[in-house]
Amino acid sequence: MNSKLTKYAFLSGVAYFFCMAIAHYFSIKVPVLFVYYDTPFYAYQDKIISFAVCAYIALFYSASQHRSVALNAIIVLAITVLGLSSVNMSNTLTMVLREGQSTTPYWLQTGAIFSYLLVLVVLYIKDGKNS
Repeated sequence: MNSKLTKYAFLSGVAYFFCMAIAHYFSIKVPVLFVYYDTPFYAYQDKIISFAVCAYIALFYSASQHRSVALNAIIVLAITVLGLSSVNMSNTLTMVLREGQSTTPYWLQTGAIFSYLLVLVVLYIKDGKNS
């Protein structure tokens, strides 16, 4: 069973992903809710992302309620961090950036998501030891 702290940690992910889905649906390009907030985009892609993020909302809500789902949510978030890291290092991203534009803001956001991932991992392990 998840501790209250772990439950609320996953529910904070629900809130974050909900806000992200809304921002993408309405193309509200702000840092934190959009990792690549200042790159060219197509509005239809943002709508697709908003629908896909709904899966994260459902997964993280389920993880908050059921420990048996928590590890799946952690794995998905880890894959997300790896995927963002891959994009951050890609030539494809470099091609759409203005000359001299840094990828630091994207790395900071990826790092923040990684930090959240670490919190979830620590809480998951702690709860496992307390069961």
